[in-house]
Amino acid sequence: MQNVYITKAAKFLPNSPVQNDEMEDYLGKINNIPSKARRIVLRNNGITTRYYALDKQGNVTHSNAELTKNAILNLFDDDFTKNQFEVLSCGTSTPDLLLPSHAAMVHGLIKNNQSVELNSSSGVCNSGMNALKYGYLSIKSGNSKNAVCSGSERVSTWMKSEKFDSEVENLKELDEQPIIAFKKDFLRWMLSDGAAAFLLQDAPNKEGLSLKIEWMESYSYAHELETCMYAGGDKLADGEIKPWSDYSSEDWLKESVFSLKQDVKILNDNILIKGVQSMKAAMDKHQLSSDNIDYLLPHVSSNYFVQGLFDEFSKKGIHVPLEKWFMNLSEVGNVGSASIYLMVEDLLNNGKLKKGDRIMLCVPESGRFSYSYAYLTVV
Repeated sequence: MQNVYITKAAKFLPNSPVQNDEMEDYLGKINNIPSKARRIVLRNNGITTRYYALDKQGNVTHSNAELTKNAILNLFDDDFTKNQFEVLSCGTSTPDLLLPSHAAMVHGLIKNNQSVELNSSSGVCNSGMNALKYGYLSIKSGNSKNAVCSGSERVSTWMKSEKFDSEVENLKELDEQPIIAFKKDFLRWMLSDGAAAFLLQDAPNKEGLSLKIEWMESYSYAHELETCMYAGGDKLADGEIKPWSDYSSEDWLKESVFSLKQDVKILNDNILIKGVQSMKAAMDKHQLSSDNIDYLLPHVSSNYFVQGLFDEFSKKGIHVPLEKWFMNLSEVGNVGSASIYLMVEDLLNNGKLKKGDRIMLCVPESGRFSYSYAYLTVV
């Protein structure tokens, strides 16, 4: 089995940072009324700036595939060009199309001069980690010598107020309050756009630092828990999801079937508990103690969860002081599958790391509660 190293990390964040008080300038106001949820959600999530692939007139500036392509191109230089990579593995929650695959669309934009192996990982935040694991296992098994892996999101266009106009009008016709449910409005102030990518190789950099991937682990609790975050359907009273294809095309608009939704109660009841359970399972499997972690990179959707996660870790004997936690949520926002890539890119390129440092990556996904982990050593 081959060793696998992250030899380079790069990102692409579109346009200028968007401040909290500018968000509705880009996304618009549903029913021309400022959101009552916005200030509450922003106060809890601690995000101060984020990025949108939109201008202030709501015009699209980049597709998801373009965001991903731009991040990937930033990996290449004279020493390793775009014509040398063998595997392209891309994860996202928000592909531009149902098909062809996201990775195929990205490859089409890169315009290198050779065929490559493609993998597209779907899902929510874990789609980025699943993309990474595909590249990792490809090199580990000797199938390839290198791979490009990415996480990206372009969710802003899903959140524009115009997407909810038909639902609002339908509520008015029914003499109901034209207010979008919190499970939809909540996410408008949580999510943003961007992309980041890693170059994986079977040997470390000759100069500079590399991150050796020691192991990766994944866990799903879908057999125990109902769906929490979803799009392209709606939840029924019994907890089952009715898919978009079972609705009439008229109801797609009237009920905002394609909008992102999150069941906040189920999220709060389970996200931390299952996260700690899976983290302990991964650490026990690899006989890892808290002392073996110099940097903990947890993907949290909101700073609201940080203290609770720390407390739950402590209850299970996982004592990683908060000063060892590294996050950039407040500056780049919650970029879903790209968030863990953006954290690693920031840490790898900011000059803080030294050889021998050990890094734990933790990514939860509230879709139906799955979790991914990776343990890295700086070499």
